[in-house]
Amino acid sequence: MITVNNVSLRYGDRKLFEDINIKFTPGNCYGLIGANGAGKSTFLKILSGEIESQTGSVTITPGERLAVLKQDHFQYEEEEVLKVVIMGHARLYEVMQEKDAIYMKADFSEEDGMRAAELEGEFAELNGWEAESEAAILLKGLGIDEGLHTKKMAELSGADKVKVLLAQALFGKPDILLLDEPTNHLDIKAIQWLEEFLINFENTVIVVSHDRHFLNKVCTHIADLDFSKIQIYVGNYDFWYESSQLAQRMAQDANKKKEEKIKELQAFIARFSANASKSRQATSRKKLLDKITLDDIQPSSRRYPFVGFSPEREIGNDLLRVDQLSKTIDGVKVLDNISFTMNKDDKIALVGTNENAKTTLFKILAGEMEPDEGSYKWGVTTSQAYFPKDNSEYFEGSDVNLVEWLRQFSPKDDSESFLRGFLGRMLFSGEEVLKKASVLSGGEKVRCMLSKMMLSGANVLLLDEPTNHLDLESITALNNGLISFKGSIIFASHDHQFVQTIANRIIDLTPKGMIDKQMTYNEYLEDDNLQKQVEQMYM
Repeated sequence: MITVNNVSLRYGDRKLFEDINIKFTPGNCYGLIGANGAGKSTFLKILSGEIESQTGSVTITPGERLAVLKQDHFQYEEEEVLKVVIMGHARLYEVMQEKDAIYMKADFSEEDGMRAAELEGEFAELNGWEAESEAAILLKGLGIDEGLHTKKMAELSGADKVKVLLAQALFGKPDILLLDEPTNHLDIKAIQWLEEFLINFENTVIVVSHDRHFLNKVCTHIADLDFSKIQIYVGNYDFWYESSQLAQRMAQDANKKKEEKIKELQAFIARFSANASKSRQATSRKKLLDKITLDDIQPSSRRYPFVGFSPEREIGNDLLRVDQLSKTIDGVKVLDNISFTMNKDDKIALVGTNENAKTTLFKILAGEMEPDEGSYKWGVTTSQAYFPKDNSEYFEGSDVNLVEWLRQFSPKDDSESFLRGFLGRMLFSGEEVLKKASVLSGGEKVRCMLSKMMLSGANVLLLDEPTNHLDLESITALNNGLISFKGSIIFASHDHQFVQTIANRIIDLTPKGMIDKQMTYNEYLEDDNLQKQVEQMYM
């Protein structure tokens, strides 16, 4: 168990945490959520001891081991992959190193023999004989081929290094596991494996993630960082979100009878209680949910941007024809004979592990790149708006403020008050609209690009990883905006819930051709025969 007593932290005049008192108990997975800049990663660092709080203390039950997902992907460049994983259990690795050093001595003394015997005993107690096989199982589960296990970290790709560091954190069954954005750079199979691992993990997990589907799958509790405090709620992310929205509506509508709202809350809790059946904690979680009262749920201080796309023209039946498109980049064929027809009301998700293939197709369809072979044709009733994965060219060196930046993309000669109001709905209020476009953060740039697309009035949207750099609030707003959009969409995203709730058609750009299915993302992933076909096309 990990106990937090009266922890506070300030940076100058900015208060991150104030008098936080909570306990994280074994058998539970806590999703730590909060707006960008609220201090989620900082709080994890306080729990791990990397940063000291200004007041209070963090106490771990004596004898328990804490493991942290490290963020420096280049920390172990000269180390062997398997050894890096075992380093996750620091004491076991120390024993192994000292034991090996003794056995390597040319003049092995009686004292050395006694020390070696002690180390062998501790090695066995720490399950050292199973260490390499456990490390190999973790690596394999995350998709690291056995042939890479004896390679140096420097020889691995960036994505594989992330997986090794994740395996390192999971190694040796730690008592407390701290994970900061563990799904970043993971493919869908690795994420699914990690979900199952954490669902079956018997100790304490505290995780920060922008992946709502992941939080819903693994979390038994949500630790909400808001108003410089942390409030723990029983249930997953969706339960927290819907309950906080309900509390917000109650706070804004004081004229409604409290009894009516209590009935609404009770019905809401009953629905979630019935669905809390995917983990071993279901029974205890249901009991806790049943005890929740109106006063237990507080309105959130978070602000959600308004994301709404309104097509200026109704779309016709003839949208897009793609005929035998091929493209080679730097000697690698990233698109090979791609053909499909886009229909009215299609919301197509491009999936698959080849990021370059998806981005290349987007660039071709947006007119930013020419194919080597084949052709494509947009219907006469269509107008397109494009969200590129790399938006730097729109902002680098831009010396104008946000009002002037947005004005250049407005089809009308809109007034400053209109543009300010538009930016305000995207959470740029007051003096923030006078910021230079060149100094924006990643999330702010994404919100500007979405504003540009909304002003266009396009009836077809092309979106290449639009959720990158966004916080949970902005992802939710964008998600809802695209669900409501009356036009057609082609998009790519690693956010499972985003894809599942928007797409009605899946196109998988595999190395051996294209798989095109009119179905939801979950239906695509859960079709065993289809997934066997997909695996064959990636071999």
